[in-house]
Amino acid sequence: MIGHGRGFLAALMLAIVSVYSPLHAETLKIGTAKIAATGPIYIAQEKGYFAAEGLTVEVNYLEVAPNIAVAVVAGDIDIGDSAFSAAFFNLAGQGALKIVGGQARDVPSFKIFAVVESNKAYAAGLKSFKQLGGRIVGNTQAGSVLQYSLSLIAAKYDVAIDSLRFLALQSLPNVVTAVTGGQADVAVITGFLAVPAVARGDMKLLGWTGSEVSYQAGGLYVAAKTADTKPQTIEAFLRAFRKGSQDYHDAFAGPDETRQDGPTAAEIAAIIGKNTGQSIEDVKRTASYDDPGARLDVKDVLRQVAWYKAQGMIKGDIDGNAAIDRRYVVALPEK
Repeated sequence: MIGHGRGFLAALMLAIVSVYSPLHAETLKIGTAKIAATGPIYIAQEKGYFAAEGLTVEVNYLEVAPNIAVAVVAGDIDIGDSAFSAAFFNLAGQGALKIVGGQARDVPSFKIFAVVESNKAYAAGLKSFKQLGGRIVGNTQAGSVLQYSLSLIAAKYDVAIDSLRFLALQSLPNVVTAVTGGQADVAVITGFLAVPAVARGDMKLLGWTGSEVSYQAGGLYVAAKTADTKPQTIEAFLRAFRKGSQDYHDAFAGPDETRQDGPTAAEIAAIIGKNTGQSIEDVKRTASYDDPGARLDVKDVLRQVAWYKAQGMIKGDIDGNAAIDRRYVVALPEK
């Protein structure tokens, strides 16, 4: 009887584990850019948070955010971690993509994106955002978050966005080349690229976007089918990702939520640098504000949709709320 009792207990425990264990050695392909802001992924890998959820994660790097969105729809990657774009919202509007979490937000004192100008434009007198009107702007693709962030700055300084001429150059390295060569007057690029370029004297820093405006710079998303059919997988990924986000936040944000190195800054920066090719100091210089709970600024996401619509970059009557999967998203409280 005792043996039978033990057998029954073991079977019961196995059943319980089977019900509550979210995953069993499932592999997820993550699409993202090679920047410090995606640090929570590397932290969750290094510290075993993904492994504890039964997940193996493969990171795939793509040049621009729209390509990541397309790869998620095509099934080439499982989860996108990137900025949003007009291309993303067009796909989401067709019911193909769902936002499941937030990532970096551009806020004061953090240096995720820089507005840079060519030495030629600087010599010609461009010294402030008030003088942006009529400039040639290097951009990756029409409808990028880089274009959106510059539009917010232009609006702040009463510069007509339609007075700017945007060049679609397809990649950030191409944008850097255009600014360096003077083909573009200004551009918004990642701090990852801006810091060394400015230090070399290839261009001038006009300012940091986060010092001027605040917005949701990036987020997590999946194919709509994945959102509907793999809730355990997504929830397990988000649990691990949020732990990585908490570690990232605590390393680089102070008690008042401004940029400040914490006791673990060097350790976390080393993990990120190992994956991005940055030095510890470069990671610290370009650390973004990553919400510790991967919360999403829903209000700004809806503002992004409205702006892309107004610019004619989104086709049809897209409801921004439909792109946000409330089963997974934790919304940032509105102020």
